[in-house]
Amino acid sequence: MNNLPKKIRSKKLNTRVDLTAMVSVSFLLIIFFMVVGELSKPKIMDISLPNYDYEERFMGCRLHDERRTLTLLLDDDNQIITYSGLLFYPIEGPKKLQYGKTGIRKELLERNKEVLEYSAQSGKPGRGITVIIKPSKKSNYGNLVDILDEMEIAKIDTYVILPEFTPEESKLLASK
Repeated sequence: MNNLPKKIRSKKLNTRVDLTAMVSVSFLLIIFFMVVGELSKPKIMDISLPNYDYEERFMGCRLHDERRTLTLLLDDDNQIITYSGLLFYPIEGPKKLQYGKTGIRKELLERNKEVLEYSAQSGKPGRGITVIIKPSKKSNYGNLVDILDEMEIAKIDTYVILPEFTPEESKLLASK
């Protein structure tokens, strides 16, 4: 009986899974999604446009902030029509300008300088002009890029691009 082979028993090993890599990956994923969530929040820029009531429109009252407003209507053939204030009661009437340093850039720099001087006298220093850019259907994308470059060159921080025209502005463009 001793000649029988002995049964070999296998050793039982402790099975243990190393979760260190999984914890690292999960922390990286958490950080990634937190950063993506923070970066995907919409950024909103405040703009101060002059408020007016339609009753004041017909009374002929000037509003305190309308002198800070300059509207640019972008038209075809690289034409820009500008007016200061409100079209129905402008501070400075509509005029045609071209792109470049002797055209729109000169106008932007002069108007911004005037408004900065006025705002310093009125006790609100540092408030330059607000430019409203309205590209017409006849203007091209290059015109819009050019006018945005002019905003950067003239160091005008407050501007807005609006696609809608008032009926008065549409008549102005049609009568050019």
